[in-house]
Amino acid sequence: MPENITVAVAFHSGYGHTARQARAVAAGAASLPAVRAELCDVAVVDGRLWRTLAAAHAIVFGTPTYMGGQSAVFQAFAEASAPVWAEQGWAGKLAAGFTNSAGVNGDKLNVLISLSVFAAQHGMNWVSLGLPPGGDYSTTGTPEDLNRLGGFLGAMAQSPSDLGPDAAPSGADLRTAEHLGRRVAETALEQVAGRTALALGR
Repeated sequence: MPENITVAVAFHSGYGHTARQARAVAAGAASLPAVRAELCDVAVVDGRLWRTLAAAHAIVFGTPTYMGGQSAVFQAFAEASAPVWAEQGWAGKLAAGFTNSAGVNGDKLNVLISLSVFAAQHGMNWVSLGLPPGGDYSTTGTPEDLNRLGGFLGAMAQSPSDLGPDAAPSGADLRTAEHLGRRVAETALEQVAGRTALALGR
């Protein structure tokens, strides 16, 4: 089995809600043997951040949804990655994304699309959420379902504007984030195993 797989969770959080979602993604990734998760707050853009992302097998990007788009802090990080893009330093790595907003819709899909385009520009391979819709998708759905918000491109969460990060996002949204982290880690393990087999001529 491949060893020393690292999943980096590169995120910004304005009020703590998206940070809680990021921790859930990291917990899901680290729940697999031989996988280590690294939380990277992109509000601090320094050499340590770039080294961590360069060494990771997969990067999961996360940002709150503000006014239908990603946060200005995350966008500043994305633009600061231009030298990495010029060298295609993340090409071939896995990527995924998550976002949180106060509104149930909040135009979160727009942010996930933006994150996937960002990853594509870097030559990365996007990992989708891989869950059927829960919640209000059917009359038998409940607020406790995974993917209760019915997203497919990445993990969505909703945090009411008058609840702090100690109470939001919901348990279902955090479990959905954990699922995404675990799915990315599983895919990374499969990818590394496949590359190892190819190198050995199997």
